Amino acid sequence: MQFFQIKITLKDIKPPIWRRVLFAPEIKLDRLHDVLQIVMGWTNSHLHQFETSLGYIADPEFELEEAESSKKTTLQSVLHEPKSHIRYEYDFGDGWDHQILLEKVVELDEPVLAFCLGGARACPPEDCGGPWGYANLLAVLKDANHPEYKSMNEWLGSRFDPDAFDVEAINKQLARLALRPRKASAKKAAGRSVRTGRLPDV
Repeated sequence: MQFFQIKITLKDIKPPIWRRVLFAPEIKLDRLHDVLQIVMGWTNSHLHQFETSLGYIADPEFELEEAESSKKTTLQSVLHEPKSHIRYEYDFGDGWDHQILLEKVVELDEPVLAFCLGGARACPPEDCGGPWGYANLLAVLKDANHPEYKSMNEWLGSRFDPDAFDVEAINKQLARLALRPRKASAKKAAGRSVRTGRLPDV
């Protein structure tokens, strides 16, 4: 069976945060979104959309103007050959842009929804202010004498390791995802927040 080997890179971040994942070509983009949330480490707390050669594609419940339905669009309809790519935007406020690049087509004996081959570095915390805010957060966390060091750690709620990446944990989540139907309301997901506020000003 043929599968797409995809590299997902979070743009405007250095060193890069990336994941390499195998996808079934016929996966719908709404399900692709579910997988992206898991492999990157997001919490599905904000709106999202895809930018493709077919135009913008999003969950129809978002009611985004001129966006086609992600429930009807397959990955293979927007990625046609190796080196082709699309854009995935998550959280319109922070503006997390991901490049989704088709590296090659591979053969697998067993069918899977998605399987993570590897990656690097942890996902930024939700609501930290986009690439600029994340870079600032990392700078603060490196300096225990910084005046915002304590408040940043309190906001995070736990120790944050920017270099952490656990491919086995990701694949366990993907296996569980494959066993359950997609049932979460997009509007409810977009309205959820795992924290009460955004990153404190520095």
